[in-house]
Amino acid sequence: MTAAPSSTAARERDESVAERRAYESVIERLSKASVDKHWEPYVDIPWDDPDFLIDPADPRWELPPVDKLGRHPWYRSRSPETRARIGLWRVATAMKIGLQFENLLKRGLLNYAYRLPNGSPEFRYVYHETIEEGHHGMMFQEFVNRTKLPIRGMPGPLSLLAQVAPWIPLISTELFFVFVLGGEDPIDHVQRKVLKDGYKHHPLEEAIMRIHIAEEARHISFARHYLRRRVPRMPRYRRLALGVISPVILGLMARIMLAPPGPMIRAFKIPPQVVKEVYTGSEEFRAELRDSVGKTRDLCSELGLVNPVTRRIWKAMGIWAEPRA
Repeated sequence: MTAAPSSTAARERDESVAERRAYESVIERLSKASVDKHWEPYVDIPWDDPDFLIDPADPRWELPPVDKLGRHPWYRSRSPETRARIGLWRVATAMKIGLQFENLLKRGLLNYAYRLPNGSPEFRYVYHETIEEGHHGMMFQEFVNRTKLPIRGMPGPLSLLAQVAPWIPLISTELFFVFVLGGEDPIDHVQRKVLKDGYKHHPLEEAIMRIHIAEEARHISFARHYLRRRVPRMPRYRRLALGVISPVILGLMARIMLAPPGPMIRAFKIPPQVVKEVYTGSEEFRAELRDSVGKTRDLCSELGLVNPVTRRIWKAMGIWAEPRA
């Protein structure tokens, strides 16, 4: 039988060790899951199966009812071929932005791993995640290539600005993992919503989304556990700085992931009034932005990063909602 701790300091040390072991146990489970259940994009996706081939006029590319543009009279009045092509462009743009984000993510993860000490359990999991993100990038780009559409992804100036993201771990790993959640949570939110909408989607799109959701669940879990362990140990001034910048990052990332691509708007001559009604001036779109970062917003509240000052920033970025019970 183990003796009870003899002092408050001893109890705190015991609690710290127990917490560390619990944290390491989570990372070990995530690493094992990456070994036990993973996908190879050129093995597990039957790209050349006739049912998986991409026909831009396939009605299964039409925007589903969960997309407000898909319900708008302007969109419904287009020919079936145009509706399908708009939907395919939307999906391909989301994948292109996804692979660009994951490119930044991989570089940031490797910068983080470079400085980890020998024996760190995080090292192995970060490499598992980097490999999985590499596979995601390959399947996203393969999809984009097969559409034969002129997909650009992120706007040029934003893409240039985003190049600083991989260097964030050198300044703050906590901030980097907020950035990670800022990109992964909105994509995960939308893909889960699409798969549950009861609409008949193209089998290639479904296969890619299911693989992505399954593996991203582990990546999101790691980021959340990392922040739960590290943020409470940060000096007060650094927690304040993290609380100020987090809603800015999350608000910007959600818009990048969910906003309509400019090239698509121009290519199909979508009227400015339609864009306003569906996106920029739409309460439904603003609600979607808030919902897409809901889990990360709740985590920030749990970690004490939301206070009367930072709450104003969340509201200014249009992503504040009261924490869910």
